[in-house]
Amino acid sequence: MSRDQVAQVSAYGSAVDVREATTRYLLYGLLPSWFVPGLADWAMHRRTRIEDTAGTKESLIHSLMMAEVGIPIAATLRYEVNPALLAVQLGGAAVHEATALWDVRTAVRSEREVRPIEQHIHSFLESLPFGALAALMCLHADQVKSLLRGGRGDPDAWRLVPRRPQLSRGYIAGITAAIGACVLLPYGEELLRCRRAAKRSKKRAKSDEAHWRATKGR
Repeated sequence: MSRDQVAQVSAYGSAVDVREATTRYLLYGLLPSWFVPGLADWAMHRRTRIEDTAGTKESLIHSLMMAEVGIPIAATLRYEVNPALLAVQLGGAAVHEATALWDVRTAVRSEREVRPIEQHIHSFLESLPFGALAALMCLHADQVKSLLRGGRGDPDAWRLVPRRPQLSRGYIAGITAAIGACVLLPYGEELLRCRRAAKRSKKRAKSDEAHWRATKGR
């Protein structure tokens, strides 16, 4: 490589804003990629007929897990990173991990087959929040230090401060549409399917009981 090329690379490197590059990675790389394992997990639930095994209980746990991840994400898109937001994010990640364990236990105890590929999908879903949080904390090391100090000296440390500048309306609209299509729609369908299966099972049980009583009374 010539000296001119080295100088050109050095100039380009110094012009790159690492903060901006990491922010773009989070917004346009990591967050959209979250939908892929989410859809794959839903497909595995459908393939193993969750409605006939763990049923509504596990489906509701999935809804809870989405809320535990969705609320911190929505807050991050709306507010500045400070100790208050970091506390929400860390709390959401911790609760999500505990709920993930509950989810797997529920599936196993119901005898729903949790196949190796589904376990691998879970590994992505469990690691992505920590990857995003680690990158965000590196970007805002000053706020991490403030959190560790309990927010001393910062009057806005423990309140949610609106992001300035706000993210573009186009980006928010795109993410909202993706959440609707890749999260709310499939997992709403799963919950509805489980509820319908539970009603059919209950109706069948009542019919069998009535038939048994009628047979016994003869």
